[in-house]
Amino acid sequence: MLYEVREGWDRHTRRDFFHLPHIIYNSDQNWVAPIEREVRRQLDPARNPYFVEATVRPFVCYNHGVVAARTVVVTNRLHERKFGIRAAFFGFFECLNDLEAVRSVFECVERYCRGHNVELLEGPFNPNHYSELGILVDAFEKPPAFFQSYNPAYYPSILEKAGFQKSTVLLTARNENVNEYIMQRYGQLPEAEVPEGYSARSFNIRQRKGELELLRDIFNDAFSSNWHYLPLSRDEYGFSAKFLQLVTEPELITVVEHEGQAVGVLMCVLDINPLLRKLHGKVGPIKYLRFIRDTKRVRNLIVYAVGIRKSHQHGVVFKLLLDAMLSTAMRFDTLETTWMSPSNALAIKASERLGMKPDKHFAIYEKSLTEL
Repeated sequence: MLYEVREGWDRHTRRDFFHLPHIIYNSDQNWVAPIEREVRRQLDPARNPYFVEATVRPFVCYNHGVVAARTVVVTNRLHERKFGIRAAFFGFFECLNDLEAVRSVFECVERYCRGHNVELLEGPFNPNHYSELGILVDAFEKPPAFFQSYNPAYYPSILEKAGFQKSTVLLTARNENVNEYIMQRYGQLPEAEVPEGYSARSFNIRQRKGELELLRDIFNDAFSSNWHYLPLSRDEYGFSAKFLQLVTEPELITVVEHEGQAVGVLMCVLDINPLLRKLHGKVGPIKYLRFIRDTKRVRNLIVYAVGIRKSHQHGVVFKLLLDAMLSTAMRFDTLETTWMSPSNALAIKASERLGMKPDKHFAIYEKSLTEL
């Protein structure tokens, strides 16, 4: 058989699943190898609490015995109950420039999905809506920042030839000289005026567990009506925040309170991708110590998430968070965002005030499984 697709994990498919990206990106200087141990943790139902309500199934395609394409498929019962559609989500998609391999792997994926009464296949989600999303569709010459997906230029067309179509296009924004921009537009920043009853503070690392629960509660409220958003459980948020201290600092997270209640959060993280690139997907004690040392030299800041409780989204909280963002960004050279929806007027408005311009675009693809 020319093409063979293997479903599920065994020793060989697991090895080839993780080896394929190293074949694809062998000569690509922009690629940042993910930490293999972390990807294994994300995809392990025994460790990742996301899979309490979801299932994951891997698929690996071979061409004459050589690995050529891979993906995983996730179904989530909570998504079906909230949005009223039986959807499946593919993720961790990688392939050689081999259309038949891609068609073969998705033929098996679709057969699996139809066997579970799935109506719509969407992706990539790696592995869910609060992970890296989408296929990069432009700016292939630019290296990815932290939490941005990256892929060869042939990925969009090969998915479309395999029967997928774009359903959503997300974007990131960037200001390469943010310190200079803020000085020119705003001058020396005055001390922020905080209205009576409000306060702004940094993340309290000494009360990490309670602070994470506070952030989870705000984000779940702020994003409850967003595209594909499912509320995160306490265990899910704790799982995703396990390595928070490696990508940010307490001073890069601002919490706005109103009469003692936390109502808004600005979370920024460091662009650690140049440091991750040096690790080549593996971490050891020496590499880890060097990584920690080098985070102090990172000059690129990323706006990771901004959440405001719905009851305060039309008040002063936005301005207080923007003031905090201006003050924080002054410490860095470059400022950029993670993915944003073009329909998120508040996020677009904030990025424009910070001098950020559209930089990269990422597409989510879909395929109806109800058509014959």
